[in-house]
Formats: sequence, structure tokens, C-alpha cells
Amino acid sequence: MTPLQQQPERDTHSEDPTVPFALKVAGDWAWRLALVLIVGAMLIWLLGKISILVIPLMVATLFAALLRPAMMGLRKIGVPRGLSVAITEVGLLVLVVGGLFLVGRQMVSGIAELSKQAVTGLIQIQAWLTTGPLSLSNDQIENYLQDALDALQNNSSTIASKALGIGSGFGHFAAGLLLTLFILIFFLLEGERIWAFLVRFFPRRARPAIDGAGRRGWTSLGSYVRVQILVAAVDAVGIGAGAAIIQVPLALPLGVLVFVGSFIPVVGALVTGAVAVLLALVANGWVNALIMLAIVLAVQQLESHLLQPFIMGRAVSLHPVAVILAVAAGSSVSGILGALFAVPLLAVANSSIRYIAERAWERDPALAAEYGYVTAEIPASIASGGQGQGPGTTASTLTEQQQDPGRSPEEPGPIL
Repeated sequence: MTPLQQQPERDTHSEDPTVPFALKVAGDWAWRLALVLIVGAMLIWLLGKISILVIPLMVATLFAALLRPAMMGLRKIGVPRGLSVAITEVGLLVLVVGGLFLVGRQMVSGIAELSKQAVTGLIQIQAWLTTGPLSLSNDQIENYLQDALDALQNNSSTIASKALGIGSGFGHFAAGLLLTLFILIFFLLEGERIWAFLVRFFPRRARPAIDGAGRRGWTSLGSYVRVQILVAAVDAVGIGAGAAIIQVPLALPLGVLVFVGSFIPVVGALVTGAVAVLLALVANGWVNALIMLAIVLAVQQLESHLLQPFIMGRAVSLHPVAVILAVAAGSSVSGILGALFAVPLLAVANSSIRYIAERAWERDPALAAEYGYVTAEIPASIASGGQGQGPGTTASTLTEQQQDPGRSPEEPGPIL
């Protein structure tokens, strides 16, 4: 029996014979899991205290993953790095501001007609309350309205405090937006140096694995963002065009709302679809609302049965159940923002953990060149010697350069 085949004997004398072995193993797992949960809860609490910094950082990372291919395309045709970053970010701002301007014009032109239709709908509701199965009199309706007004007046202080909270929220939003744009500039301009600097915080032997996992996670994040934009665009065009065809007012703003809401998987589609149906009901009646509901369901079926499995699934390799659970967990922890960031974080974690579990950095040619790997083909006679590797498997050894790469933060890094 070779030394590799010998199994270490378990020291039974140091164990309490009155404690079952299964209970001992369960106890070992329990305190480790409890420690992980405690540290995770403390980390979430700490990040919540500095959300004004964390949220712009995460949003800038998403935009960097989206805009980096465009910036690299400009670099390939000879545009200087700084100018390519400026063109990319200014182009994003122009696109967003232009879209908001068009939406604002549509809302201004359509809100007057929609208000008239809403008044007509309220009159019809009042008539149904008096002549329908409820048979309410005008005095009863007025009493109910007066009770509602009294309730608003009695809670005026609460409403005022909520309004002030909304005002401060807009202030935080403006500050976060400026911080996001500032971070995005440096992510696009010096992302390689930032990542190389972060990798050097890890032990030298762990740097290739961390570097490769970061590369793989960044690839998954970029794929997720681009595919999600495609899915959101399909939803927006389908629902917006359907609303325009059946003459639902504010079709363009509705399409923009669907586009933005689609970035929150599952929940965003349900909420924006409900808004579309409600808008059709208020504007054109229940028949038009049923048609709008059919359009929304058709678009969502197209997304769930074609786009999500064949495009999103291949891009991030996540099961729909995992997506739903991630959205539910994220929304319970951080509300809308948690639901927005849950899936991309899960996609990055999934690809990075799988990369490390498979020891894929040992077969990564980019890392081999950067960290000084020496790769060799294992002969069939050695590979079949019980080591669990077949013929043709590549093994990687590390040279002195990998033991101490000495890579400076100025050298190109993997992802940003």
C-alpha cells in the first residue's frame, strides 16, 4: 500500500464515547455555519450604514461592464484612452437625457387627455355605485369622501414628514448620481490598475486563482448586463407597441417604464404590466384593458419561454428558481435595490466559485503568461496512474516568478 493510499487513523481515545459521531459532525458544521451567518449579517449591516457609497459603486460597476466594449472599440480604431472614456460616458448621458426629454414631452401632451378620461371614468364609477348592486345614495358617497378627507387632515403631519423624506431622498439621489459618474470615469480609465492593486492584497499563491475568478466574474457580469438590456428592450417594444396599436395614452412613457422595470427580474415585469393594464382600464374601459392584459401576458411568455432560457440562461448559467430566490432575498434585505443587484451578484458569485472549484486558473493561458506558469502535457502512462486525470490533461507548475510575481499596479489587470 502506497503512502497516498494509506488512510489516517482516527484518534478515538480523545473523543467522548457518550457523544454520537453524527452529532459531533453536526455540531462542528453548526458552529461554522453560525459564524458565517453572523459575519454575513454584520457585513450587510455595515454596508447598509454606508449605502451612499456602496450603491453608486455597484451602479458604476454595472455601467462599466456595459460601456467597456464600446470604449475598447474606440480604442481599437486609434482613439486615445481618455477621449474614448469621455465619448462613451457623454454618449450615455446624451442617450439618457434625450430619452427623458422625449418621455417628458409625451407625458405633457398626453396628461391633459388622460385627466379628462380619468374624470369620465370616475363619473362612471359613481354612477355604478348608485345604480349597481351596492345601491349607494349620493349622501353615503359624500360621507365616505368626507371621511377620507378627514383622515388625510388628521395625518397631515405624517404626510408632511413623508414629503420631507422624499425631498431628502432626491438630495441623496443627486449626490449618488454625481458619485456614480465620477466612479465610472475611473473604472473605465484605470480599471486595470484598480483591479491589479486589489489582487495584491491576497497572498501570492492565491493571486492567480483570485485574478482568474475575477476575470470570469467580470465576463458573467458583462454578459448579464447586455442580455438584460436586450430582454428589457424586447419587453418595452412589445408592450409599448401594443399599447400604441390599441390607442392607450402615454404609450411611449409606458414603454420606458417597462424597460426600466425589466431590470428587476420577475417583480419588475409584474408591476409594469399591472400599470399598463390599469392605464388602459382608466383610459379606454375594461375591453381595452383585457386586450392590454393579453398583450402583456404574450410578451412575458415570450420572455420567460424564449429569451430567459436560451439567452439569459446561457449568458449567466442560472436556473430560474435561483433567480426568483435571489430576487426575493434581495428585496427582503434591501428593497428595490436589493432586487436589482441580487441577480448580477449571484451570477458573479456563481461563475467565480465554479472557476475556483474547478481550479481553472491552472489551465488559463492568459494567467500562464502573466504569472509565469510552466504548462506541460502529462504523458498517458503517468496520467493513468490513479491520479484521476486522463491522457492529454495539462498540469501547471509555478516558477519563481509566480511565487513572487512582482506585478506593479500600473500593469494591465483583468476586468475593469
